[in-house]
Amino acid sequence: MNIFLDEAASTGGSMTVMLIYLLVIGVAFYFLLIKPQKKEQKRMQALIESMEIGDSVLTTAGFYGVIIDITDEIVIVEFGSNKNCRIPMKKAAIVEVEKPEKDA
Repeated sequence: MNIFLDEAASTGGSMTVMLIYLLVIGVAFYFLLIKPQKKEQKRMQALIESMEIGDSVLTTAGFYGVIIDITDEIVIVEFGSNKNCRIPMKKAAIVEVEKPEKDA
């Protein structure tokens, strides 16, 4: 009878240790993967909301241009010194925004 009680106690102890390891792994995943991703999403949302006509932008394709029109989901970007090169694209395709310098 005493042998069975010792086995039950050791099994319960190992389950507790396993649950603690799973909890630690879950917390590590949260801080290493989920939290930085949410922070990046907030940064990108703030970047998209701050875009205005006349801002210089960098696209995901690596092209620099100037915003000439903005709608709900689409921006029209003018590329290069050729004023005929205007391309509509999604706001999510913008990775960097630079505000024009104001002359004092």
